[in-house]
Amino acid sequence: MSLPTIVLVHGAWADGSSWDAVTSELQGQGFTVLVPPNLLHGPANDAANIASFIAQRTTGPVVLVGHSYGGFVITNAELTDDVKALVYVDAFIPDEGEFVFQLLGGSGSALDVPDPTTVLDLIAFPGAPEGDLEAFLKPDTVHTAFAQDLPEVDRLLIAARQRPITLSANTAPSAAPSWKGRPSWAVVGTEDKVIPPAVLRSMAERAGATITEVAASHVSMVSHPEVAIAAILAAVDAVSD
Repeated sequence: MSLPTIVLVHGAWADGSSWDAVTSELQGQGFTVLVPPNLLHGPANDAANIASFIAQRTTGPVVLVGHSYGGFVITNAELTDDVKALVYVDAFIPDEGEFVFQLLGGSGSALDVPDPTTVLDLIAFPGAPEGDLEAFLKPDTVHTAFAQDLPEVDRLLIAARQRPITLSANTAPSAAPSWKGRPSWAVVGTEDKVIPPAVLRSMAERAGATITEVAASHVSMVSHPEVAIAAILAAVDAVSD
């Protein structure tokens, strides 16, 4: 089997640059790495976009990787048999019918608060369905709960260039999960304050994922990229046998 293409899907409040350290290392090892934009508008639309991207931009085997809400997206994508393995990095791994706010409810997440405007800035956007808003992390949330293990200069960059996610994306239920019938790997940040580690572990165990833990924040692929890289390479090895 030829080397798989590795497709990295970013999560909310991020863009493809969140994968830069992982991308550079894997490219240096000879892999083709693609980092498509995640639209952050809702799992059905976002998942269809990623599935279409994979179908048109790759040939041969694929290892598909998602961070945070990106895990929700890759779970909902209608994937061909070319997608051989899934890797979840501090990511949602929903089952059918579950949604983001449900999975975080009562978890102790920094986002599971009575008044979301204490941690998020909510703004209207053109063409929004009635009642929908885009959510940005407040800068303090970035510093204390999203990327608290990064240097201040990096946290400031994240706060400045974050891409918002719609509120409706967090209330839309998951479709039938793509992890059923596929091998999967999961990285659990034990200092994750967005998706608490107990939630990450529970979802990963349910999916039968091979789990790696790292003492890191929600953005472990930035602060400890070697752990995400190792999980991806483990998936590559397993599907290349």
